[in-house]
Amino acid sequence: MTVIGRRELRLEDKELLTGSAKYISDLTVDGSAFVAYVRSSVAHAELESVDLSSVRQMPGVVGAFSASDLDLTDIPSPALAGGRVNAELLGRPLLAHDKVRYVGEPIAAVVVEHPSLAEDAIALVDVKYNPLAAVVDPEKACQDGTLLYPQAGTNVVASFEFGDSDLIFDGFDIVLSQRLINHRVLSAPMEVRGCIAKWEEDGRVSIWLSTQAPHLAQPAFARVLGVDKDRVRLRPVAVGGGFGAKAFAYPEELLVPVLSRILGRPLKWVETRSESMVSLTTGRGQITTITIGADKNGIVGAVDFDVLQDNGAYTGIGTGMPAVGWLLATGPYAIPRARLKGRSVLTNTTPTGAYRGAGRPEPAYALERMMDLLASELGLDPAEVRRRNLIPKSSYPYLAATGTKYDSGNLTGALDTVLELSKYDQLRLEQARIREAGGRSRLGIGMSVFVDVAGRLSPPESGSVEVLEDGSIVVKTGSSPHGQGHATVWAMIVAEQTGIEMAKVKFIYGDTDEVPIGGDTFGSKSLQSAGVTVHRAAVKLVERSRELAANMLEASVDDIVLDTDKGQFYVQGTPEIALTWQDLAKSEIEAGRRLEETVTFEGSQPTYPNGAYIAVVEVDIETGHVKVRQLITCDDAGRIINPLIAEGQVHGGVSQGIAQALYEELRYDTEGNPLTSTFADYLIVSACEVPSFDGTFQETLSDRNELGVKGIGESGSIGSTPAVVNAVIDALSEFGIRHIDMPLSPERVWSSLN
Repeated sequence: MTVIGRRELRLEDKELLTGSAKYISDLTVDGSAFVAYVRSSVAHAELESVDLSSVRQMPGVVGAFSASDLDLTDIPSPALAGGRVNAELLGRPLLAHDKVRYVGEPIAAVVVEHPSLAEDAIALVDVKYNPLAAVVDPEKACQDGTLLYPQAGTNVVASFEFGDSDLIFDGFDIVLSQRLINHRVLSAPMEVRGCIAKWEEDGRVSIWLSTQAPHLAQPAFARVLGVDKDRVRLRPVAVGGGFGAKAFAYPEELLVPVLSRILGRPLKWVETRSESMVSLTTGRGQITTITIGADKNGIVGAVDFDVLQDNGAYTGIGTGMPAVGWLLATGPYAIPRARLKGRSVLTNTTPTGAYRGAGRPEPAYALERMMDLLASELGLDPAEVRRRNLIPKSSYPYLAATGTKYDSGNLTGALDTVLELSKYDQLRLEQARIREAGGRSRLGIGMSVFVDVAGRLSPPESGSVEVLEDGSIVVKTGSSPHGQGHATVWAMIVAEQTGIEMAKVKFIYGDTDEVPIGGDTFGSKSLQSAGVTVHRAAVKLVERSRELAANMLEASVDDIVLDTDKGQFYVQGTPEIALTWQDLAKSEIEAGRRLEETVTFEGSQPTYPNGAYIAVVEVDIETGHVKVRQLITCDDAGRIINPLIAEGQVHGGVSQGIAQALYEELRYDTEGNPLTSTFADYLIVSACEVPSFDGTFQETLSDRNELGVKGIGESGSIGSTPAVVNAVIDALSEFGIRHIDMPLSPERVWSSLN
């Protein structure tokens, strides 16, 4: 049976589309009360007092708590990726004490009998502030005029230096520099955050959490509660999107079981969309000055990055994004010398964190803008400049100047593919005709070539496969999905090995009792870690089952054949005498055993997906409006298990990349007040703004796992943003415009033209 490579419809979609999937908001635990948070209305202030006396007298209020009512310590920051770290700036309070540092920071928790009481209850909490000057601009924050932690004497959390310390640009024919802004964006998952906690009679706590990473959340809850990890059970729940923002547990979530223990009853918290807009970690937030040196033929010999990361008010996973970017600082190009210097700085804004791509879209965007600027400087076609610098296929595995070792790729082939699919030469002729005709419309063609890294962070993963007496199969995995299609792909992998129909595969995930070891879902790693683990477990299951069949058929194991088309074992040459999976499972159960194999996988190596994209846009030069007419993609993610799901992943990433390029932007005023706290102000894209992309795949298999796969979940958000921006600048190049910072809104495009 050949299953891998087929366009299989997702098995999980029926439950999602019929409304039977259970999200946090759908779950009810008997006796639950409801938590609501009082949040800071100012960006920077000393907390003079938090008066809870009035709210405690309100009917229906179960309890009210400020930091002074709870014996809490600050939670440690998630692991920072490299760099010199200022230890005095690490940590984050569960509830603000002494000071608040951003609008939306939780100050107090109020517990009510019914969620309808929450708004009135928190309005009764009297918070008195002593306002302080706020710093929102990360470049001003570096001047240390306004300090979030005066005792530290600086707002710089971490500094980074990688690569050639003596890198200079003397001797190059061309030296180009450009300051670029990767503005901050929201993850804005369809489902907001939520948590339910219930203490059980045995002294353990059950927690339902909308999370990408239950196995990462489990020790965080245990640390806050002061209990062993085994006393905390994360239970499965459907998750409506994460995009990196739900990879770590938040203070509001960690407090729910703390308060539940105090009050002696189950508690539930679900944030509002308005809360999510101001308190969910944000993405991107980098200011980059990139410099390249090239010869007169357009061959780039050196690249230098000066990166400033807006960290927001507290350290976290976003702090180390410059170090993540260093891994791909030379991207798809054979650039022999590279350097990165960076700083991560505190501001009075919502903390930054992971967002689809998490540190990789930023250097890709910078490099691709520079390739277009270099092409303009030399009077060459942008495709030709890229072709001259791309890593040759024959050079793989390739050791980049950053020390990163790419596993496989054919970048020139990917570029040629999108050029051909887009009918690039015809597009250039159309562009020339439109320019000659004049009028209000202009056509722009932009491209990008990129390299991603998948599975850079890959905790131990487990996978088990068990055949039940009825011939169905149960797959347990530590990778928890939130839209990726795990159930379908894992069923395909198991069906390929066993011959058991996909419809007979049951998928168990997200329960730390059922699956005590798990690597969770982030960083485009699930297939190459959890998928490979499930594959290994299935292979072991088949090997063991062949031995069982050999004993039952009184034959040598070497003579046993598994017919995966029929799901039957027989002795070679005598297929009429066969054993089914049901026969083997029943035999094991009768012997007091289970027909099950479990694999723990700790050695996952990163892979390097890559690709080339072309965007075609139409720009109205009278209004500045940009329409994405077409987006052509060629992605290399190694072996494609299910093209339908892979296309869906690319389409989702492309949508977010286009959104960053043209629409979405998280903004604050100078006092730190959010200006984009609703979807009326924050322009999240709809189907009307995103084209149906034209995509294809190029399969250069990875040698770092036996399936030959690489990640694909974030590639679309890396390749699409620079392609769209390059297309808009290309459309406007006849007017002498060289660069516009994102998002390329009608106002910004019009202003540049005028």
